[in-house]
Amino acid sequence: MNLTPGQAPAPHKPRVAVVFGGRSSEHAVSCMTAAGVLRALDRDRYDVVPVGIATDGRWVLAEDDPDVLEARDRTLPAVDTSGPGVLVPTSTSDRTLRALRPGEVPSTLGNVDVVFPLLHGPFGEDGTLQGLLELGDVPYVGSGVLASAASMDKHYMKVLLAGHGLPVGPYEVVTPRQWETDPDAVLARLAALALPVFVKPARAGSSMGITRVEDPADLRAAIEAAREHDPKVVVEAGIAGRELECGVLQDLDGTPRASELGEIEVVSGHSFYDFEAKYLDEDDVRLTTPADVPPDVRDRVQELAVETFEVMGCEGLARVDVFLTPDGEVVVNEINTMPGFTPISMFPRMWAASGVDYPALVDRLIQLALRRRTGLR
Repeated sequence: MNLTPGQAPAPHKPRVAVVFGGRSSEHAVSCMTAAGVLRALDRDRYDVVPVGIATDGRWVLAEDDPDVLEARDRTLPAVDTSGPGVLVPTSTSDRTLRALRPGEVPSTLGNVDVVFPLLHGPFGEDGTLQGLLELGDVPYVGSGVLASAASMDKHYMKVLLAGHGLPVGPYEVVTPRQWETDPDAVLARLAALALPVFVKPARAGSSMGITRVEDPADLRAAIEAAREHDPKVVVEAGIAGRELECGVLQDLDGTPRASELGEIEVVSGHSFYDFEAKYLDEDDVRLTTPADVPPDVRDRVQELAVETFEVMGCEGLARVDVFLTPDGEVVVNEINTMPGFTPISMFPRMWAASGVDYPALVDRLIQLALRRRTGLR
């Protein structure tokens, strides 16, 4: 670029690679999340490169069009694989993205300053993508390898939280070896849990593969359904009470702050907050923010949310889900290091109620990532 005398160079706009899709069963949810983030990113401040990961793991240069990533008429979106492939940097001295077109020499897309990984579930939210970015010394939004992996695994998440004295509900773990060698012993062990129970893949989200079981005779089928998503299964005793959520977001100095609370109520059509209720049947669910709870309950949930965030070693953002029992006890259900992030998802809604709107939320997360070092920290 040629400058006239006295003309200052244009300020550098950080290049943000928005990565979405992925190999997990939450591929479509990730696409919908990416649509919201792509709309919110300020193109005057950031140079944006959308990168989709297909269900077979191929990285492709995606169209910068949020509309194609929305669910329409109950049809879920997917990454369009017709675009050129993408090579990601794996060297600490090179942050260049390269496009691969058939029959052509790889072309340079430019350096990446930060990655916004919007993948949900295994092979993205569970530390695998974070590890790849660490190898290339590329800054990224959200938690690191260990926090992502441990938070994604409902078994180890509960072990860590309980070990630090945080309240978690009764549960049992069904490992692949246990189920494959002696399923009857597993079912006998699960009889100690009070019904109803929720049978869940240990490392999945968006309520994929979850079954509410009220009859012990249905446990075997529920475990098999969960194992379609993950060979390791967690079975949780149902906890009566209200479902509350709280967002956690770090200040630019790294201090974690808690949002206003949200409440989820399934009003019709579903026995619990399942995938269809979350993403397809919005009229069957009531989402309230701020939740109507006494100030002392709000304070307790916010305190537990921040404690959970710090115990798990999270960074950037997380959503903590809890139960409020009829006797006023607060029980931690789980933490999500990359919660649903569409403009109508609970995490952005809770922060909007706390004074941080969606574009400001996206900007904060990118600025946090740009300030944070990679590697051991």
